[in-house]
Amino acid sequence: MIVKMSRYDFVLLSAQSDDFVARLRELGLVDITTTGWEPREQDRQLVSDIEHHRKAVDMLQEFAQSENMQQVEAYPSGAEAFEAYVEAAQRKATLMGEVARLDKLSEELEPWGEFSAESREQLAEGGVMLRYFTTQTTTFDENLAAWGEQYTLAEINRTPSTVYFVVVATADEEIMLDAQEVRVPMMDYRAAKADADENRLQIQQLDYEFSRCAASLEAIKAELAALTCRLQNVKIRGTAEEAADGELMVMEGWAEADKSAEVDKLLDEYPDVIYLKSNPTEQDDTPVKLKNNRFARLFELIGGMYALPKYGTLDLTPFFAPFYMLFFAICLNDAGYGAILFALGLGLFLKGGQAMRQAATLTMVCGGATTLFGFYSGSLFGLSIPDMLGYESIAESPFLDFQNDFFSLALALGVVQILFGMFLNICFKARYFGITSVFAQLGWFIVLFAACLAGGLPMLNENWVIPFFTTSSPAFYAALAVGAVMMLFLSDIKRNPLINFASGLWDVYNNITGLLSDVLSYIRLFAIGLSGGVLAQVFNSLALGLTGLDAGIEQFGLGTIFQILGATAILLVGHGINLFMSSISSFVHPMRLTFVEFYKNAGFEMGTRSFEPLTNNEK
Repeated sequence: MIVKMSRYDFVLLSAQSDDFVARLRELGLVDITTTGWEPREQDRQLVSDIEHHRKAVDMLQEFAQSENMQQVEAYPSGAEAFEAYVEAAQRKATLMGEVARLDKLSEELEPWGEFSAESREQLAEGGVMLRYFTTQTTTFDENLAAWGEQYTLAEINRTPSTVYFVVVATADEEIMLDAQEVRVPMMDYRAAKADADENRLQIQQLDYEFSRCAASLEAIKAELAALTCRLQNVKIRGTAEEAADGELMVMEGWAEADKSAEVDKLLDEYPDVIYLKSNPTEQDDTPVKLKNNRFARLFELIGGMYALPKYGTLDLTPFFAPFYMLFFAICLNDAGYGAILFALGLGLFLKGGQAMRQAATLTMVCGGATTLFGFYSGSLFGLSIPDMLGYESIAESPFLDFQNDFFSLALALGVVQILFGMFLNICFKARYFGITSVFAQLGWFIVLFAACLAGGLPMLNENWVIPFFTTSSPAFYAALAVGAVMMLFLSDIKRNPLINFASGLWDVYNNITGLLSDVLSYIRLFAIGLSGGVLAQVFNSLALGLTGLDAGIEQFGLGTIFQILGATAILLVGHGINLFMSSISSFVHPMRLTFVEFYKNAGFEMGTRSFEPLTNNEK
């Protein structure tokens, strides 16, 4: 659900604005509106400093968990620690760039072998120059005799495609060869490698500086929090309205309605502040905060990837959460893969820290659902559970025949979610705008729901027939008639019936084509679940077929051990690839069904801002 908000309009002296904002920050309950703020030239450095501090915190948090972290003394202050970090990071970037250059240079020089640059310079002082060339192997072999009569040359190195050679010449001699002359190497590859290793050693020595900075991480976070507070003050002053020739300042603030009494108490005690408290209107840019139960709260992570709902509308998170979990399980569709995901989520929950617990718990929930659905569909790492239990066919077992039965079930699930979304939209609009505002949508829902009960259920299972409500029963035709009248004539009860009829016909065309497209989108549940299962079976067949284990083990010996090891390697690589790709598909495609099909039919409206109260802690 969306938390109810209270709006505040503050009027205070400009001179006391910073102190007032500091008091609000200590309270930690008020979000000050700064929409539309644009940084001035003098503000850009502050924004840049905050971004650099955030990157420093992220890097140092990761470094503190690495093996390179050393036990060292922290810096006296966060400012010194950050300055040292910036210097060390710049130094490391320079050294890493030099290492990359020297490694590339070493690769280019290696074909020329080991040589002495000093000896070459001594020859040059005596008038003897070494000129360096490369050419194709065939060209060199065909012309070697002719070139040898004209020049003094020596082959240095050879690859299947290229020959590296030098020609001894005088300083002003012109050399005419079918070869590419290259720049004279200034060092051999040994010197380039030595310089690269020296730079790597210097990079390792920087771990001492990074360790001191990481030991000062809390001080750097405090610096970041202070900079963030400064930026908040700048934004507030930049967006607040001035009055009385700049003597007064008018600000807009927001607080949770059930906590507004604490805000009122502070405002009543604060001197020289006038405030007006009111409920949000539809025209306000009201910040949004969600409050859900423990299960639905996990899926706020998914919904947040699209957008928060607009204040005053319906929070769809609790309603799409069960569908998303089910769709994820259907797409992955393997009990073994689900168990692995559950184990990974549990490990992340135990080792990942507080920040990762929501994602870890969501992974465990989706992994657990996948395990249960995988057992129901009879799949365990691509193996058939009914076969392992001795059933002659999956049709004779209590398991779901995914390949043959789930195509129609996927479409049925799509219809259920779409109708559910339409029902939520109707209920919400009827509650806030009156039942007459949803007559057209309600009529369309009655027609679809009646068609699903009378015609859809028997198509799924011939035993699912409602005796008094079939496609030939009077009750069915009565429902269609009521729905059609509401669709075609009651879209706007204050409008001319003929205009309503024309508008209703157009809406029927759009709804039918749109609904067909929406329902067909749910075929992806069947396709993705089936493709992952088929790939798992393929890797099982490859592992056993390539190693000969599909014929069984007649006599156990040393060769059998190698067969088992080979099959194990193929299974691990194959199933690892399949699990990775299937997990991505299982994450993305249910999200698409949620954000496109469900959100559209549920009437989702996007919010523009989240509720972010002023606080002394950097988030």
